[in-house]
Amino acid sequence: MGLESAREHLRKWGKDTDIQVFDVSSATVELAAKALGVNEAQIAKSISLKHPDNGALLIVVGGLHKIDNKKFKAHFGFKFKMLGFEEVETVIGHPVGGVCPFGINKGIPVYLDVSLKQNTEVYPACGNSRSVIKMTIGEMEQMTAYIQWIDVCTF
Repeated sequence: MGLESAREHLRKWGKDTDIQVFDVSSATVELAAKALGVNEAQIAKSISLKHPDNGALLIVVGGLHKIDNKKFKAHFGFKFKMLGFEEVETVIGHPVGGVCPFGINKGIPVYLDVSLKQNTEVYPACGNSRSVIKMTIGEMEQMTAYIQWIDVCTF
């Protein structure tokens, strides 16, 4: 999967050619912001979490934010736990450093955190540790098949 499945997913909206692939790593918020020359807050990071009923879920959050335990439990009814490094690619469909909500395995629910709305444009990864795409919040909504906007982060 990885970059090619993300590219195939984005092709439906004519955005597959907007993916940027770097010679350097963009696997972390810091590295992605540096490669792009943007603020870390503009990076959209996808967090892969275990779900007690259907295996996993994905939450896309603003680059400088972290999931708040209390907010998460209040919303979902269980305590969050990250997928293990070795589980991410198998369960989600993209390797660590390239996880994004595009071209993921079927049945993985995607949520967008309100922390993304601090920017009009964000830069999520695109399936590997050297790729990103610039998109508006509206495009993110349209292209992710997200379940809902949630508020589970803190600074």
